[in-house]
Amino acid sequence: MKIMGIIAGNGRFPILVAEEARRAGYRVVTCGIEQEAEPVLEKLSDAFLWVKVGELKKLSRFMKAEHVHEAVMAGKIEKVRFFKENVRLDLEMMKVLMKLKDHKDDSLLGGIAQYLNNQGIVLQDSTCLLKHCMPGPGVLGKLKPSKAVLEDIRFGFEMAKKIAGADIGQTVIIKKKVVLAVEAIEGTDHAIRRGAELGRGRIVVVKVEKPEQDTRFDVPAVGLTTLEELCAAKAEALAFEAYKTLFIGMDIFVEKANRAGIVLYGIQA
Repeated sequence: MKIMGIIAGNGRFPILVAEEARRAGYRVVTCGIEQEAEPVLEKLSDAFLWVKVGELKKLSRFMKAEHVHEAVMAGKIEKVRFFKENVRLDLEMMKVLMKLKDHKDDSLLGGIAQYLNNQGIVLQDSTCLLKHCMPGPGVLGKLKPSKAVLEDIRFGFEMAKKIAGADIGQTVIIKKKVVLAVEAIEGTDHAIRRGAELGRGRIVVVKVEKPEQDTRFDVPAVGLTTLEELCAAKAEALAFEAYKTLFIGMDIFVEKANRAGIVLYGIQA
């Protein structure tokens, strides 16, 4: 039987991966990050282990014991946790950190990927089983953008790409070709709230992929909690990079966005 390892952070992303892996006939082996991963993953997995942030050796030992050779990282590990809590790194994790040129997300996760690869565990594209949840260009749903909204989307796409290229964030909030808020360490939902406070409705949210994004670690993703923020903000539109953005719970997301009058629009570079 094929075996899929999952290193699970927060949100529904790891749950979707586990469900799709089971449907595809994989034996599912999951390491859940404590205080991040959802407990339901224990039931969706054939083998499961909780690990703390920084317990790299414990994670790799478990995966090897379960004969995992391919794995995916799914779901975020909130970076702010490193600044709020006393995280104890094991020796292997400290060795990884010592070899890094900086502590940017891609550098850190790349170091972890290299360590796992040396242990015989190869990280795959995190969306390898979920390509059907990454819609293409144009209108998604029933609502078409106005000319003014399209102009904001194009402007926002250009701005978001610049911000993403600087490895700051992947989302901007726009109104009348003015950047109201930029996503940083706090995440998309908080950025939408900040933009909504300044924009007072009719904002446009644009989410993109980073240049040369390593899809083993992170992809632009939106889910129902983001939609709730869009509704609360009285947003006019959510624009996303086509074929690059993962919609978690896509059918429900589109249906609710239609009812709320929020345009969903895929844009390509």
